Amino acid sequence: MTPSLVDTILGPASTYEKTLQTKALLAAEESIYEPGRIRVNHHDEYEHQDLLPAFPNLHWEPLREVPYREKGLLGHPQFRNLLEAATDVFDYNPKIGTEIRGVNLANLTDAQKNDLARLISIRGVVFFRDQMDFGIEDQRQLGQYFGTLHKHATTSVPRRAGLEDVHVVYTDEKSKEQRAFFTPTFLWHSDVTYEIQPPSYTSLKVLTGPPRGGGGDTLWSSQYAAYDVMSSHMQRYLENLTALHSSELQASGSRALGRPVRREPIVTEHPIIRTHPVTGWKSLFFNPGFVKAIVGIPKTESDAIIRYLNEVISTTQEFHVRFQWNKNDVAYWDNRVCNHSASYGFAPHRRHAVRVACQAERPVFKPNGTSQEDELNARFGLPKIDKDGSGISNYND
Repeated sequence: MTPSLVDTILGPASTYEKTLQTKALLAAEESIYEPGRIRVNHHDEYEHQDLLPAFPNLHWEPLREVPYREKGLLGHPQFRNLLEAATDVFDYNPKIGTEIRGVNLANLTDAQKNDLARLISIRGVVFFRDQMDFGIEDQRQLGQYFGTLHKHATTSVPRRAGLEDVHVVYTDEKSKEQRAFFTPTFLWHSDVTYEIQPPSYTSLKVLTGPPRGGGGDTLWSSQYAAYDVMSSHMQRYLENLTALHSSELQASGSRALGRPVRREPIVTEHPIIRTHPVTGWKSLFFNPGFVKAIVGIPKTESDAIIRYLNEVISTTQEFHVRFQWNKNDVAYWDNRVCNHSASYGFAPHRRHAVRVACQAERPVFKPNGTSQEDELNARFGLPKIDKDGSGISNYND
């Protein structure tokens, strides 16, 4: 037998063999279920280095009103163009959230984009799995089809130059746990509602996230349903009110951390109830994260109404949807009719996502708007909801 063969069989294990042995041991460990333990992935050669967060020292002028053309009005009533390519489509619950499978967001026709906008307008948020072809330029181009892309004044943008209209969500193995800094209610928000033209269609793609069961889910809440759950008396009261939305907290937080504020903070007045241009449905337009006061009423009354609306948004489970992310999944939602919230508890896993949002119309309230719940109940032959809570019920579930 040749010396080389003798050395290979009887000598010390080669580096290659040791690597194989290590992988075999790790695979064996991973196959053992241990409640609550999720193995942490390592990212020594990370493929998205160019999309890691940066805080460039840039300064922009205040935003001015720009034209907005609503593409959802051009969509097919049954979303025929979009769904002809789908292998499956299903709702998460009756109020909010739909998942579509088999559709590649990187290859949509204009007709399919219009259908997508229409569907998002109705369902609030639509989910797409495993969109590996949907790169950051594709994400931006789809966002630009719907409107002018928004540039955030304070949060991180990608390291790669020229992507200042992309918002980066990033937490890694070394990040400080954040949940002690916020109440769960406060985390509910609609993006940048302090702008004069807050966003409509908004996409978030997760590039890297915790393994299955590792946490990091996102929740959405329907503002159509938040309006519908209230009594007619409360609806009429809120329809005559406006609220102040402020970016001051974000700006002061950035400055405290030594980060640039690229556009000066603003306070903008918006109606508390708005009417959607595609559906004609009325929705609440309020979020705990940015609303600081209600206009025209005493502070005691304003604070009480804010507490009430915070509770409606954060605790009414039937109009919440929770999405468990996988790598390359995409959520597309309408910020005009949804609030959303991050969830904590996924440390020490890396979670990296990129968001693109387009500016929409100025929020408006139209008295002739309709109710999503009333319209759909009438269409499907369902009874009108009884909102009289003075009776007695023996709840059992």
